[in-house]
Amino acid sequence: MASVLIIDDERPVTDEFAAFFTHHGGHSVVCAYTGAEGIAAYEATRPDLVLLDLRLPDMTGFDVYTRIREHAPAVIMISGHGDTPLAVRAMQSGAESFLTKPVDLALLEVAAQRAFEKIRLRRLNQYLSERRNGHAPAFALGSSPVMKDLAAQIELLAASERTTVLLLGESGSGKGRVAELIHAHSPRKDAPYVEVNCASLTSDALEVSLFGRDVGGDNGREPRVGLFEVAAGGTLFLDEIAELGTHLQAQLLRVLEGKPFRRVGGTREIVSDARIIAATNRDLVTEVNEGRFREDLYYRLSVMPVYLPPLRARSREDVVELIGRIVDETRRHLPAAPHAVSDAALDRLLRHAWPGNIRELRNVLERAMIVGRGSEHIESHHLPAEVRDENGQTSDHHVARTLDEIERVHIERTLRVNNANRTHAARELGISRATLIKKIKEYGLYSRAR
Repeated sequence: MASVLIIDDERPVTDEFAAFFTHHGGHSVVCAYTGAEGIAAYEATRPDLVLLDLRLPDMTGFDVYTRIREHAPAVIMISGHGDTPLAVRAMQSGAESFLTKPVDLALLEVAAQRAFEKIRLRRLNQYLSERRNGHAPAFALGSSPVMKDLAAQIELLAASERTTVLLLGESGSGKGRVAELIHAHSPRKDAPYVEVNCASLTSDALEVSLFGRDVGGDNGREPRVGLFEVAAGGTLFLDEIAELGTHLQAQLLRVLEGKPFRRVGGTREIVSDARIIAATNRDLVTEVNEGRFREDLYYRLSVMPVYLPPLRARSREDVVELIGRIVDETRRHLPAAPHAVSDAALDRLLRHAWPGNIRELRNVLERAMIVGRGSEHIESHHLPAEVRDENGQTSDHHVARTLDEIERVHIERTLRVNNANRTHAARELGISRATLIKKIKEYGLYSRAR
């Protein structure tokens, strides 16, 4: 519910507008019938929206606006004289809209909704500034109840030194960042934090990476210490855990049960003291039911499962806070980059669907800050076209495109969001890796993917 101030000396008009805003949205309404009354009412109530008649008994609407404009109010100017120069002057002075009497209530509703949306954006940006200037708790993930509960859960896990953690959520939803946060605020913070992506290596290479290799291997290869040993006393983060083959799943289960393991080609038994944090963007219950993931390993991993919601499921305030944190972090290594986001750019960012979640948002903001170097704010034109136009829905103009063109753009964008990782991109697109490679060659995207 918003607050509305109506300044008009024609009582039938103010009564009609008051009834309209009261019955359409339940907004609170205050009426004033002179310029002086209007200024006093504005100072007393600071309404969200002002409907301001340009001809008042004691002064003009422009005089009233001059007195209140320092507070950047949302104003719809109204006049019984609909001449073009007057409308131009009203808009140039900062009015949201200019309507002529008798006012069409359908047009008033459209103008008011547009003004209310700008007010909401302005408040979100103000909220962002206030949150950034304050001291954010170490586990601050957002201000909504859902994200506060999630932060509290993560804080408990950080304090629990040995509990295995399973992080669930879509690609790019911040699982790696949360794993780092848990380690950094745990009793193990001074010991190593080691990360490995289980989808980035072949099964044999991953086995050596995790468990190491002893002297005397094939071709006289040098001995190698595995990551379970490197992370001793610290944390081992196993990203994309669903990609483990069945052989490695069995070995991991033994380690989680506190049993010793051996390096590849070795005989000496080693016990790992590393805390395990695992993550996946897959539904592990489905993987278990379809026989691709061991049920006993799933239950051993999911002692404390943590689900990270995608950006589209988070509140606007949560996304705004996230944007502020990313801008602050990015500015540290981008001198002269914008330090804030304009209302218009924030509107585009909040409208975007973010299929790549935080990873995509971070990439977009970093690119905008590079393009906007020297500017105080990130503006709409600093954003990439797919955020600025297609999802901002600023125009109904149709651009003719073939299905092949749409597919090429979508594949290219998905590869970019996934940092050109074909395995991850193929999974997000719902196609096989081989099909994706074929499409990359077909559309000439080969040099941009790996």
